[in-house]
Amino acid sequence: MAALPSYAQSLGHGIHAIDTGFHRPLFDASYLVVEKGRAAFVDTGTNHAVPRLLGTLAALGLAPEDVDFVIPTHVHLDHAGGVGLLMQHLPRATAWVHPRGVRHMVDPSALVAGATAVYGEAEMEKSYGRIVGVPAERVRETADHMTIELAGRPLTFLDAPGHARHHHAVWDARSRGFFTGDTFGLSYREFDTAAGAWIIPTTTPVQFEPGPLRATVLRLMSYRPDSIYLTHYGRIGDVQRLGADLLEQLDAMVTLGRSLRDAPDRHEAIKRGLMQQYQARVAAHGCRFTPDEVERLLAMDTELNAQGMGIWLDKEAA
Repeated sequence: MAALPSYAQSLGHGIHAIDTGFHRPLFDASYLVVEKGRAAFVDTGTNHAVPRLLGTLAALGLAPEDVDFVIPTHVHLDHAGGVGLLMQHLPRATAWVHPRGVRHMVDPSALVAGATAVYGEAEMEKSYGRIVGVPAERVRETADHMTIELAGRPLTFLDAPGHARHHHAVWDARSRGFFTGDTFGLSYREFDTAAGAWIIPTTTPVQFEPGPLRATVLRLMSYRPDSIYLTHYGRIGDVQRLGADLLEQLDAMVTLGRSLRDAPDRHEAIKRGLMQQYQARVAAHGCRFTPDEVERLLAMDTELNAQGMGIWLDKEAA
């Protein structure tokens, strides 16, 4: 067995975080779970991440034939864009997908069209590559409380709406941890301090729903997990503190959005309000970043969060 490549990290319990290289280091993770010589990927990143995923597998002494499951937490392209291409390399694997996301994994044309409308064709090719579907016979639907076993290791799916309706979380009883995709927020390692991790909710378009998101966070917390495995980014502990912080911020975001529902330049006003909240919370957490540095690191998330909040506000008003 070779040493793990520089972009991969062992987290114990047979779980390995793989930096997919999306946007910047330690921004987007795929997880490789290994049990008794069998393997599963949870989230894949984009097509550009596939060599890293296969490289980590090989470094652990495993072959593509040893992978049983590929599990996107939801079908947003930074989590699932590489599923189709990866599956072409894994002859025995099946993809386990939330029922609302299955059609998009089989035929990703609507996902691609939606993302292209936002980012443009050049950026789509640069960031995601050509998205390919998964043959329908290799896709399996999950259900709330459904359990599959990786070489006897139970992995249980929980329906996890709020960020997206096609989202599930995966409970790993072995590590007492959840793979949460985006439902438990974002925690970038640049913001770690002596006080621990720092976290924010993500309200990316187009299915942000505050009520279901609150219920999902509370449901995950009710398991009293030891760890949360975030796609953005890595393993975090201190779950009860961070979950309470997420809920507090969610309430503040809802209040902000409703206060600006009829603002003449609502999108920019929401962005400014969110950034002010983030900058204040980063400072209170003990980070030494300047406000400009915080803005640089969180610019993309602020833009996407504001977009998602705008869509939610319009739906709420309809």
